[in-house]
Amino acid sequence: MKKILSKTKYLHFLPAVCILVIALILPSIAGNDYVIHLLNTAMISLIAVYGLNFITGMAGQMNLGTAGIFGIGAYTSGILTVNLGISPWLALLVSVAFGLLIGVALGYPSLRVHGVFLALTTVAFTEIVRLGLNNWRWVGAATGLKNIPNFVFLGSEIRSRVQYYYFLIIFVVVFSIITHRIIHSKWGRAFIAVRDNMEAVESCGINLSRVKITAFTIAAVFGTVAGSLHAHSQNYINPVSFTMERSTLFVIMMMFGGVGNMYGCVLGVLIITLLPEALRGLGGYYQLIYAVIVLLFAVFLPGGIVSMIRNVMIKTKRNEL
Repeated sequence: MKKILSKTKYLHFLPAVCILVIALILPSIAGNDYVIHLLNTAMISLIAVYGLNFITGMAGQMNLGTAGIFGIGAYTSGILTVNLGISPWLALLVSVAFGLLIGVALGYPSLRVHGVFLALTTVAFTEIVRLGLNNWRWVGAATGLKNIPNFVFLGSEIRSRVQYYYFLIIFVVVFSIITHRIIHSKWGRAFIAVRDNMEAVESCGINLSRVKITAFTIAAVFGTVAGSLHAHSQNYINPVSFTMERSTLFVIMMMFGGVGNMYGCVLGVLIITLLPEALRGLGGYYQLIYAVIVLLFAVFLPGGIVSMIRNVMIKTKRNEL
């Protein structure tokens, strides 16, 4: 019996292993530098969406400030490496420290405001960050920061997009493991409980304030790390990249794949990153069709693609019985 349970447990990791194997051989199949660039963008976005999934997908607290968090992570790395000559690795650690501070700063308003009011608070945060960066001359203001250095890994500088692709895979694997552990930990269960019934959580003796602040902090750390990786992948950043449009895009990625689900985040990020490129052949209509597809999914499949797959599997098992 124990052996059967052990085998069943390992089967849960089979999709993750398959995804990793496909990811490792994808550059040789793609054969296109632009496709690699899109995949790099998708992996960086995935880390940010993992973080957003904790606070919005699992804890149910609407966060539209991910672009601001992302921007602070990017500019922290850019300022420290370009203006102060600090190593990108050390700059990444400082970005994590800023993520901890931002998480606490955004977490406290969530204790007093809820729903649309919390969403507006996070929107204001993103706009404050964007306007601040746009008017701060020391960081390039509207012209941005350029010549951001590359990471040095195992003694060699990561220059090409393919090299950065495999470098990002390491980060995605690490953050996927962390995400999986958190989802299946007491914190993950507490996040879901807060989303489902906030009053019941308090009556059970769970510290609601700590749970919300923890969710915001984890989301902010993931967001700043993603921002830091973005800065070093592009070697150039400007405030235009960190607007409400990017925050909304992160939310769409999470909802399209499946709220509260790791594999849903992966699917959502890949589809929303690659779908606009696949539709560009339609000319001026591609944005309209893209918007219609997203709207149809939001209306008819609010649980995302993962919920559809889950329903199909349940019906198949019922038919077999």
